[in-house]
Amino acid sequence: MPANLLASFATVSFGAPKKPSCDDRLEAYPTFSLLATILMSIQWFPGHMHKARLEIQSVLPKVDVVIEVLDARIPYSSENPMLAELRGDKPCLKVLAKSDLADDAMTAIWISHFEESVGVRAHAVTTEDVPTIRRLKHIVAKMVPHRAGMTITAMIVGIPNVGKSTIINFLANRKIAKTGNTPAVTQQQQRVNIGDSVALLDTPGVLWPNVHNVNSGYRLGLVGAIKDTAMDYADIGFFGARYLAASYPERLMQRYDLTSVPGTDLELIEAIGRRRGCLGKSNLVDIDRASRILVNDIRAGELGRLTLETPELMRREQVQTAKVIAEKEEASKEKDAKRKKRFRDKQRAQRKSREMN
Repeated sequence: MPANLLASFATVSFGAPKKPSCDDRLEAYPTFSLLATILMSIQWFPGHMHKARLEIQSVLPKVDVVIEVLDARIPYSSENPMLAELRGDKPCLKVLAKSDLADDAMTAIWISHFEESVGVRAHAVTTEDVPTIRRLKHIVAKMVPHRAGMTITAMIVGIPNVGKSTIINFLANRKIAKTGNTPAVTQQQQRVNIGDSVALLDTPGVLWPNVHNVNSGYRLGLVGAIKDTAMDYADIGFFGARYLAASYPERLMQRYDLTSVPGTDLELIEAIGRRRGCLGKSNLVDIDRASRILVNDIRAGELGRLTLETPELMRREQVQTAKVIAEKEEASKEKDAKRKKRFRDKQRAQRKSREMN
Protein backbone atom coordinates (compact mmCIF):
# COMPACT_ATOMS: atom_id res chain seq x y z
CA MET A 1 0.00 0.00 0.00
CA PRO A 2 1.49 3.39 -1.00
CA ALA A 3 2.59 5.58 1.89
CA ASN A 4 0.60 8.56 0.60
CA LEU A 5 -2.61 6.51 0.53
CA LEU A 6 -2.02 5.29 4.09
CA ALA A 7 -1.29 8.82 5.25
CA SER A 8 -4.48 10.12 3.61
CA PHE A 9 -6.72 8.27 6.06
CA ALA A 10 -4.42 7.42 8.97
CA THR A 11 -2.86 10.80 9.84
CA VAL A 12 -3.60 11.74 13.45
CA SER A 13 -3.22 14.97 15.41
CA PHE A 14 -1.45 14.55 18.72
CA GLY A 15 -2.02 17.77 20.64
CA ALA A 16 0.32 19.13 23.31
CA PRO A 17 3.03 16.84 24.69
CA LYS A 18 2.26 15.26 28.03
CA LYS A 19 3.95 12.88 30.44
CA PRO A 20 3.15 9.35 29.27
CA SER A 21 1.55 6.76 31.51
CA CYS A 22 0.11 3.30 30.95
CA ASP A 23 -3.39 4.81 30.77
CA ASP A 24 -2.23 7.44 28.29
CA ARG A 25 -0.83 4.74 26.04
CA LEU A 26 -4.17 2.97 25.97
CA GLU A 27 -6.25 6.08 25.39
CA ALA A 28 -3.97 8.04 23.07
CA TYR A 29 -2.70 5.21 20.90
CA PRO A 30 -4.07 5.77 17.39
CA THR A 31 -5.65 2.73 15.74
CA PHE A 32 -6.20 2.08 12.07
CA SER A 33 -9.53 1.81 10.30
CA LEU A 34 -10.92 -1.56 9.30
CA LEU A 35 -10.26 -0.55 5.69
CA ALA A 36 -6.57 -0.16 6.47
CA THR A 37 -6.49 -3.49 8.23
CA ILE A 38 -7.93 -5.25 5.21
CA LEU A 39 -5.63 -3.47 2.75
CA MET A 40 -2.45 -4.00 4.77
CA SER A 41 -2.76 -7.72 5.56
CA ILE A 42 0.90 -8.74 5.38
CA GLN A 43 1.79 -11.85 3.43
CA TRP A 44 5.39 -12.96 3.97
CA PHE A 45 5.64 -16.70 4.32
CA PRO A 46 8.80 -18.10 2.67
CA GLY A 47 8.78 -21.75 1.65
CA HIS A 48 11.00 -22.85 4.54
CA MET A 49 8.43 -21.38 6.98
CA HIS A 50 5.66 -23.53 5.51
CA LYS A 51 7.97 -26.54 5.82
CA ALA A 52 8.74 -25.56 9.45
CA ARG A 53 5.04 -25.43 10.29
CA LEU A 54 4.58 -28.99 9.02
CA GLU A 55 7.69 -30.15 10.92
CA ILE A 56 6.48 -28.54 14.15
CA GLN A 57 3.14 -30.26 13.76
CA SER A 58 4.76 -33.64 13.15
CA VAL A 59 7.18 -33.63 16.12
CA LEU A 60 4.92 -32.01 18.74
CA PRO A 61 3.65 -35.37 20.06
CA LYS A 62 7.25 -36.14 21.16
CA VAL A 63 7.75 -32.74 22.83
CA ASP A 64 7.41 -32.25 26.60
CA VAL A 65 7.59 -28.44 26.78
CA VAL A 66 7.28 -25.66 24.22
CA ILE A 67 9.56 -22.64 24.66
CA GLU A 68 8.26 -19.64 22.74
CA VAL A 69 10.70 -16.75 22.44
CA LEU A 70 8.91 -13.39 22.22
CA ASP A 71 10.18 -9.86 21.71
CA ALA A 72 9.60 -8.09 25.05
CA ARG A 73 8.74 -4.89 23.18
CA ILE A 74 5.85 -6.59 21.36
CA PRO A 75 4.82 -9.68 23.36
CA TYR A 76 1.41 -9.90 21.68
CA SER A 77 2.48 -9.18 18.11
CA SER A 78 5.46 -11.56 18.34
CA GLU A 79 3.29 -14.36 19.76
CA ASN A 80 2.40 -16.80 17.00
CA PRO A 81 -1.32 -17.68 17.06
CA MET A 82 -0.56 -20.70 14.90
CA LEU A 83 1.62 -22.12 17.69
CA ALA A 84 -1.11 -21.79 20.32
CA GLU A 85 -3.36 -23.83 18.05
CA LEU A 86 -0.69 -26.47 17.39
CA ARG A 87 0.67 -26.99 20.93
CA GLY A 88 -2.73 -27.57 22.56
CA ASP A 89 -2.34 -28.10 26.33
CA LYS A 90 1.41 -28.77 26.37
CA PRO A 91 3.30 -26.70 29.00
CA CYS A 92 4.69 -23.50 27.50
CA LEU A 93 7.48 -21.21 28.67
CA LYS A 94 7.19 -17.70 27.24
CA VAL A 95 10.65 -16.14 27.08
CA LEU A 96 10.55 -12.36 26.71
CA ALA A 97 13.81 -11.66 24.92
CA LYS A 98 15.46 -8.26 24.39
CA SER A 99 13.92 -7.12 27.67
CA ASP A 100 16.73 -4.56 28.02
CA LEU A 101 15.03 -2.67 25.16
CA ALA A 102 11.55 -2.87 26.73
CA ASP A 103 9.78 -0.92 29.47
CA ASP A 104 10.44 -2.75 32.77
CA ALA A 105 7.01 -2.02 34.24
CA MET A 106 5.22 -3.21 31.11
CA THR A 107 7.33 -6.37 30.96
CA ALA A 108 6.16 -7.25 34.48
CA ILE A 109 2.54 -6.67 33.42
CA TRP A 110 2.98 -8.96 30.42
CA ILE A 111 4.54 -11.72 32.53
CA SER A 112 1.55 -11.60 34.89
CA HIS A 113 -0.81 -11.68 31.93
CA PHE A 114 0.79 -14.78 30.38
CA GLU A 115 0.94 -16.66 33.67
CA GLU A 116 -2.82 -16.30 34.09
CA SER A 117 -3.09 -19.15 31.56
CA VAL A 118 -2.88 -22.73 32.84
CA GLY A 119 0.43 -24.44 32.11
CA VAL A 120 2.19 -21.22 31.05
CA ARG A 121 5.24 -19.65 32.67
CA ALA A 122 6.90 -16.44 31.52
CA HIS A 123 10.43 -15.13 32.04
CA ALA A 124 12.26 -12.01 30.81
CA VAL A 125 15.84 -12.33 29.57
CA THR A 126 18.58 -10.24 28.01
CA THR A 127 21.85 -11.27 26.43
CA GLU A 128 23.57 -9.02 28.97
CA ASP A 129 22.51 -11.43 31.74
CA VAL A 130 23.67 -14.86 30.60
CA PRO A 131 23.08 -16.67 33.96
CA THR A 132 19.38 -15.79 33.70
CA ILE A 133 19.22 -17.38 30.25
CA ARG A 134 20.97 -20.53 31.47
CA ARG A 135 18.46 -20.89 34.30
CA LEU A 136 15.70 -21.38 31.73
CA LYS A 137 16.44 -25.11 31.47
CA HIS A 138 15.82 -25.49 35.20
CA ILE A 139 12.46 -23.71 34.80
CA VAL A 140 11.64 -26.14 31.98
CA ALA A 141 12.45 -29.13 34.22
CA LYS A 142 10.15 -27.83 36.96
CA MET A 143 7.27 -27.51 34.47
CA VAL A 144 7.28 -31.30 33.86
CA PRO A 145 8.06 -32.91 37.25
CA HIS A 146 6.79 -36.28 35.98
CA ARG A 147 9.84 -36.36 33.64
CA ALA A 148 12.33 -36.24 36.53
CA GLY A 149 15.31 -38.49 35.81
CA MET A 150 14.44 -38.68 32.11
CA THR A 151 15.48 -36.58 29.14
CA ILE A 152 13.15 -33.65 28.62
CA THR A 153 12.51 -32.62 25.03
CA ALA A 154 11.75 -28.93 24.65
CA MET A 155 10.85 -27.35 21.34
CA ILE A 156 12.04 -23.74 21.01
CA VAL A 157 10.19 -21.52 18.55
CA GLY A 158 9.92 -17.85 17.77
CA ILE A 159 9.42 -15.32 15.03
CA PRO A 160 12.38 -14.33 12.83
CA ASN A 161 15.07 -12.12 14.37
CA VAL A 162 13.76 -12.46 17.93
CA GLY A 163 17.09 -13.70 19.30
CA LYS A 164 16.21 -17.38 19.53
CA SER A 165 19.53 -18.61 18.14
CA THR A 166 21.50 -16.48 20.58
CA ILE A 167 19.52 -17.93 23.49
CA ILE A 168 20.21 -21.47 22.25
CA ASN A 169 23.94 -20.79 22.09
CA PHE A 170 23.97 -19.50 25.67
CA LEU A 171 21.91 -22.48 26.89
CA ALA A 172 24.29 -24.91 25.21
CA ASN A 173 27.36 -22.89 26.33
CA ARG A 174 28.73 -23.16 22.81
CA LYS A 175 27.92 -21.92 19.32
CA ILE A 176 25.28 -24.24 17.96
CA ALA A 177 22.81 -22.04 16.12
CA LYS A 178 23.69 -19.49 13.46
CA THR A 179 22.87 -15.92 14.53
CA GLY A 180 22.26 -12.73 12.60
CA ASN A 181 20.53 -9.35 12.62
CA THR A 182 18.20 -10.19 9.75
CA PRO A 183 15.09 -12.39 9.79
CA ALA A 184 15.07 -16.02 8.66
CA VAL A 185 18.65 -17.00 9.53
CA THR A 186 17.70 -20.47 10.84
CA GLN A 187 16.14 -22.44 7.97
CA GLN A 188 16.09 -26.04 9.15
CA GLN A 189 15.20 -27.94 12.29
CA GLN A 190 17.98 -29.25 14.56
CA ARG A 191 18.24 -31.08 17.91
CA VAL A 192 20.61 -29.64 20.52
CA ASN A 193 21.62 -31.27 23.83
CA ILE A 194 22.00 -28.41 26.35
CA GLY A 195 22.82 -30.52 29.39
CA ASP A 196 20.94 -31.27 32.63
CA SER A 197 18.89 -33.87 30.73
CA VAL A 198 17.29 -31.25 28.47
CA ALA A 199 17.34 -31.49 24.68
CA LEU A 200 16.18 -28.63 22.48
CA LEU A 201 14.47 -28.94 19.14
CA ASP A 202 15.33 -25.75 17.28
CA THR A 203 13.03 -24.63 14.47
CA PRO A 204 13.25 -21.90 11.83
CA GLY A 205 11.75 -18.55 12.77
CA VAL A 206 8.10 -18.82 11.82
CA LEU A 207 5.68 -16.08 10.88
CA TRP A 208 2.06 -16.94 10.17
CA PRO A 209 0.75 -16.79 6.57
CA ASN A 210 -1.26 -13.59 7.07
CA VAL A 211 -0.92 -10.82 9.66
CA HIS A 212 -4.53 -9.63 9.68
CA ASN A 213 -3.95 -7.04 12.41
CA VAL A 214 -2.25 -4.11 10.68
CA ASN A 215 -0.99 -2.76 14.00
CA SER A 216 0.80 -6.04 14.75
CA GLY A 217 2.23 -6.02 11.25
CA TYR A 218 3.73 -2.58 11.72
CA ARG A 219 5.11 -3.46 15.15
CA LEU A 220 6.80 -6.52 13.65
CA GLY A 221 8.29 -4.22 11.04
CA LEU A 222 9.42 -1.70 13.65
CA VAL A 223 11.45 -4.27 15.60
CA GLY A 224 12.89 -5.89 12.47
CA ALA A 225 10.99 -9.21 12.48
CA ILE A 226 9.86 -8.74 8.89
CA LYS A 227 12.37 -8.28 6.10
CA ASP A 228 12.63 -4.66 5.05
CA THR A 229 11.95 -5.69 1.46
CA ALA A 230 8.48 -6.92 2.51
CA MET A 231 7.33 -3.56 3.93
CA ASP A 232 7.69 0.14 3.18
CA TYR A 233 9.95 2.16 5.51
CA ALA A 234 7.72 5.23 5.26
CA ASP A 235 4.64 3.25 6.35
CA ILE A 236 6.54 1.80 9.32
CA GLY A 237 7.94 5.24 10.13
CA PHE A 238 4.49 6.84 10.15
CA PHE A 239 3.25 4.16 12.54
CA GLY A 240 6.25 4.60 14.84
CA ALA A 241 5.86 8.38 14.75
CA ARG A 242 2.20 8.13 15.82
CA TYR A 243 2.97 5.80 18.69
CA LEU A 244 5.93 7.76 20.05
CA ALA A 245 4.15 11.11 19.76
CA ALA A 246 1.22 9.76 21.76
CA SER A 247 3.22 7.89 24.41
CA TYR A 248 6.81 9.16 24.54
CA PRO A 249 6.86 12.78 23.28
CA GLU A 250 9.74 13.77 25.56
CA ARG A 251 11.92 11.02 24.07
CA LEU A 252 11.34 12.42 20.60
CA MET A 253 12.14 15.96 21.63
CA GLN A 254 15.33 14.88 23.38
CA ARG A 255 16.58 12.55 20.65
CA TYR A 256 15.92 14.89 17.73
CA ASP A 257 16.40 18.21 19.50
CA LEU A 258 12.79 19.35 18.96
CA THR A 259 11.18 22.14 20.95
CA SER A 260 7.76 20.48 20.55
CA VAL A 261 6.18 17.48 18.87
CA PRO A 262 4.56 18.35 15.52
CA GLY A 263 0.83 17.80 15.14
CA THR A 264 0.84 14.93 12.61
CA ASP A 265 2.94 11.90 11.77
CA LEU A 266 4.07 13.37 8.43
CA GLU A 267 5.11 16.64 10.06
CA LEU A 268 7.04 14.71 12.71
CA ILE A 269 8.91 12.66 10.10
CA GLU A 270 9.68 15.89 8.22
CA ALA A 271 10.99 17.52 11.40
CA ILE A 272 13.27 14.53 12.04
CA GLY A 273 14.44 14.69 8.44
CA ARG A 274 15.36 18.36 8.72
CA ARG A 275 17.24 17.82 11.97
CA ARG A 276 19.17 14.94 10.39
CA GLY A 277 19.86 16.62 7.05
CA CYS A 278 17.62 14.38 4.94
CA LEU A 279 16.98 17.05 2.32
CA GLY A 280 16.66 16.55 -1.40
CA LYS A 281 15.85 18.77 -4.34
CA SER A 282 14.09 22.08 -3.61
CA ASN A 283 15.03 21.58 0.05
CA LEU A 284 12.27 18.97 0.47
CA VAL A 285 12.64 16.27 3.13
CA ASP A 286 13.40 12.76 1.88
CA ILE A 287 10.61 10.93 3.72
CA ASP A 288 12.12 7.50 3.15
CA ARG A 289 15.52 8.48 4.61
CA ALA A 290 13.93 10.24 7.59
CA SER A 291 11.67 7.23 8.24
CA ARG A 292 14.67 4.90 8.16
CA ILE A 293 16.41 7.03 10.79
CA LEU A 294 13.40 6.82 13.13
CA VAL A 295 12.87 3.09 12.58
CA ASN A 296 16.55 2.25 13.09
CA ASP A 297 16.66 4.39 16.25
CA ILE A 298 13.67 2.48 17.64
CA ARG A 299 15.27 -0.87 16.80
CA ALA A 300 18.58 0.11 18.39
CA GLY A 301 17.01 1.46 21.58
CA GLU A 302 18.21 5.01 20.90
CA LEU A 303 14.87 6.38 22.11
CA GLY A 304 15.05 4.50 25.39
CA ARG A 305 13.23 1.40 26.58
CA LEU A 306 9.93 1.07 24.74
CA THR A 307 7.05 -1.38 24.93
CA LEU A 308 4.78 -0.95 21.94
CA GLU A 309 1.64 -2.67 23.23
CA THR A 310 -0.23 -3.65 26.40
CA PRO A 311 -2.57 -6.55 27.31
CA GLU A 312 -5.53 -4.16 27.25
CA LEU A 313 -4.57 -2.91 23.80
CA MET A 314 -4.20 -6.55 22.72
CA ARG A 315 -7.75 -7.34 23.80
CA ARG A 316 -9.15 -4.37 21.89
CA GLU A 317 -7.25 -5.27 18.75
CA GLN A 318 -8.30 -8.92 18.98
CA VAL A 319 -11.93 -7.81 18.85
CA GLN A 320 -11.23 -5.55 15.89
CA THR A 321 -9.23 -8.22 14.07
CA ALA A 322 -11.97 -10.82 14.59
CA LYS A 323 -14.40 -8.39 12.99
CA VAL A 324 -12.06 -7.84 10.04
CA ILE A 325 -11.62 -11.58 9.48
CA ALA A 326 -15.39 -12.15 9.70
CA GLU A 327 -16.00 -9.37 7.17
CA LYS A 328 -13.41 -10.80 4.79
CA GLU A 329 -14.88 -14.28 5.10
CA GLU A 330 -18.38 -12.93 4.46
CA ALA A 331 -17.16 -10.98 1.43
CA SER A 332 -15.47 -14.14 0.13
CA LYS A 333 -18.70 -16.13 0.55
CA GLU A 334 -20.69 -13.45 -1.29
CA LYS A 335 -18.16 -13.42 -4.13
CA ASP A 336 -18.29 -17.21 -4.34
CA ALA A 337 -22.09 -17.18 -4.36
CA LYS A 338 -22.14 -14.64 -7.22
CA ARG A 339 -19.70 -16.76 -9.25
CA LYS A 340 -21.86 -19.84 -8.73
CA LYS A 341 -24.97 -17.90 -9.75
CA ARG A 342 -23.30 -16.68 -12.94
CA PHE A 343 -22.25 -20.25 -13.73
CA ARG A 344 -25.79 -21.60 -13.14
CA ASP A 345 -27.34 -18.81 -15.21
CA LYS A 346 -24.94 -19.58 -18.05
CA GLN A 347 -25.75 -23.30 -17.85
CA ARG A 348 -29.50 -22.60 -17.94
CA ALA A 349 -29.07 -20.27 -20.90
CA GLN A 350 -27.10 -22.94 -22.79
CA ARG A 351 -29.72 -25.61 -22.07
CA LYS A 352 -32.52 -23.29 -23.20
CA SER A 353 -30.60 -22.51 -26.39
CA ARG A 354 -30.17 -26.23 -27.15
CA GLU A 355 -33.87 -26.92 -26.53
CA MET A 356 -34.90 -24.14 -28.91
CA ASN A 357 -32.66 -25.54 -31.62
